[in-house]
Amino acid sequence: MTSILYIGGTGTISAACVRRSVALGHDVAVLNRGGARRPLPPAVELIEADIRDAPAVRAAIGDRRFDVVAEFLAFSPDHIATDLDLFEGRTGQYVFISSASAYEKPPRRLPVTESTPLRNPYWQYSRDKIACEDVLVAAHRERGLPVTIIRPSHTYDERLLPTLGHWTDIARMREGRPVIVHGDGTSLWTITHSDDFAVAFTGLLGNPAAIGEAFTITGTHAPSWNQIYGWLADAAGVASPDIVHVASDTIAAFEPALGPTLIGDKAHSMVFDVSKVQQLVPEFRTTITFDEGARRILAYYDANPEAQQIDEGRDALFDRIAAFVRAAG
Repeated sequence: MTSILYIGGTGTISAACVRRSVALGHDVAVLNRGGARRPLPPAVELIEADIRDAPAVRAAIGDRRFDVVAEFLAFSPDHIATDLDLFEGRTGQYVFISSASAYEKPPRRLPVTESTPLRNPYWQYSRDKIACEDVLVAAHRERGLPVTIIRPSHTYDERLLPTLGHWTDIARMREGRPVIVHGDGTSLWTITHSDDFAVAFTGLLGNPAAIGEAFTITGTHAPSWNQIYGWLADAAGVASPDIVHVASDTIAAFEPALGPTLIGDKAHSMVFDVSKVQQLVPEFRTTITFDEGARRILAYYDANPEAQQIDEGRDALFDRIAAFVRAAG
């Protein structure tokens, strides 16, 4: 039995990994501030502390050691520095969740592999993840830190809509209003269900061959954005959604906050080679494609009306963009 401490543990990706770890019979603890976004299995030990409050974490975990510490909430080098102070020497494997958005943009060749350079001049989030990796790689080389780096791409579950407007897009589809899709919708986008991700992730935990290595964990399912929106429309019962294709640069001009995630990631076709992780976890593969994922998402939202939140600012933004594009011909 492997003892695993998940930092976070109730997010889109981590919740699925916690569930699978429990199903595999591991001894699982989750450290977070409480108020779980997704319910924890009964077998999980909840350790309530804020990972940003190092003294509180020390008090909460005492002198305990863990076979694995899986960090889902580190986004900058200072977060990593705190973790190393807390856990170095007290775990046999420190697993850092980086991001596939750290790979060079635009990509010079596909598929992307673990040897693809890390460089994203468009998105600070990605550059911060790269900086985190740099700290961890140096610690591994200099002190033998038992680190494993994971780079997921777009991972979702039934609660996470992958579109620009999330539920707002579904509401607009059902109302017959225009829905904005970046570019011409033909770029390919690897989209991975969290349950599939969890198979690869948990297969690396406690695995000596994973120490000192980085792994891309995505599925092999890379539909176009037109397919993604089309499957959501089908699941929502909308036969002919009013799709408006808009250049990513134009969307970013209207809403600069969307620029980094589009120009720094989603505007490009992103297809990944996952053979490295499959060598260690041969059972890992895509089992849930997004046509099925879309049905699960709509089933969840239709069964939970309180989750159907309209972003009024984004809603108005889409109206302005659609009117501008159509007026321009």
